[in-house]
Amino acid sequence: MGVVALLGRVLFVAIFLGSGFNHLTQSAGMTGYAESKRLPSARLMVLISGVWILVGGLMVLLGLWGDLGALMLAAFVLATAFLFHGFWQESDPMTRQNEMIHFMKDLSLTGAALLVFVLYAEFGEDLGLTLTDPLF
Repeated sequence: MGVVALLGRVLFVAIFLGSGFNHLTQSAGMTGYAESKRLPSARLMVLISGVWILVGGLMVLLGLWGDLGALMLAAFVLATAFLFHGFWQESDPMTRQNEMIHFMKDLSLTGAALLVFVLYAEFGEDLGLTLTDPLF
């Protein structure tokens, strides 16, 4: 089961590691998007969030306090859903639908991250192929 758990972690964090890398290497474009959503200190927040999700993703992937990493990822995607994908504010039907899809994706990822947290918290030692026991 340890190999299956590792594969699940790899697949789960792929989106976070890719996004975190993009936050740091393509920060100009992401800053422009964050500014369009009226995020204060957009450039700084893009860089901080990039490091945040890279660290959280690596923690889950490696099983290095994976429970804390999962909570970090859950906090990020929940905040992203409400700060960036407020579909209820859109009047154009296509834009509204697109934002709703992203909002629902972020809610789903939040749920998945919370499940990963529970798995680490309850079965951390039994998951196998992790560097540390759970923090919580």
